[in-house]
Amino acid sequence: MYNIILNPMSGEGKKKKLHKRALARFSERGAEFCVFETEKPGQAILLARELCREEGDIVVIGGDGTLHETLNGITDFEHHALGLVPAGTGNDFAAAAKIPSEPEKAVDLILDSQPKYTEFMQMPGGVRGINLVGTGIDVEILKRCRSSKILRGKFQYIISLIISLCKFKNYRLKARYNGKEGEYNALIACVGNGYRIGGGVPMCPAAKLGDGLLDMVIVDDVKKLSVPPAFIKLMKGKILKEKFTVFERCEHVEIQPEKPLTLQVDGELYDGLPFVVDIVKDTLKFYRN
Repeated sequence: MYNIILNPMSGEGKKKKLHKRALARFSERGAEFCVFETEKPGQAILLARELCREEGDIVVIGGDGTLHETLNGITDFEHHALGLVPAGTGNDFAAAAKIPSEPEKAVDLILDSQPKYTEFMQMPGGVRGINLVGTGIDVEILKRCRSSKILRGKFQYIISLIISLCKFKNYRLKARYNGKEGEYNALIACVGNGYRIGGGVPMCPAAKLGDGLLDMVIVDDVKKLSVPPAFIKLMKGKILKEKFTVFERCEHVEIQPEKPLTLQVDGELYDGLPFVVDIVKDTLKFYRN
């Protein structure tokens, strides 16, 4: 039995053909399933919580935001695995989990394989993340994207990134990890379980699911003249090679900003949430390659 949480507005409502193809594949394969559509933000949390009282694995047909909500609603990891049919704008965690973009192949992966233990990130207040947690320029980019009424998708993110790089002022913060402590004037500080954000920007290019570790990346004290070449290196997945990049693999990270900052967790914005991240292993069973 598969309980499907479907976000009809995933991909800004432009993915309805993918939704139909995914559901048709479940039917073609003779799978038993029920569909529960979300109608408003936050509803996937409530649906996942309710579905944990029922039998069957939980499958998300949607994007990173719906997956984030569903993960935060699961109350019984022992009896419920999680699957994903990517149908969002960015589908960043799907890329990390090597889930096919074609809905039929994504459904076949769920029906023909066994779920694997997959790490996720635990934060204060019960907040969970599965892809990336960050603060700094990534938050400014997301805010700029959401205020734009013209551009959409990955192109929107890239344009917002370029504008933000030109205007952004670094934040002072402290970071504690692996028994070390450092002070930084950061352009961005992020912790990755997955490796990319914004529909394909490799912010944590070395992150791999299944390694049992988080990738912490801090881009520290970048001068204005260094921004253009740094942007090129970022897009090529080579940001870790820059001298101003701090990179560490760890199980626990604490980042304390000088001033209160907004965090993004899987692309969702949180105010007042402490930037404290722990990795959780051998708990979540997830259908992935």
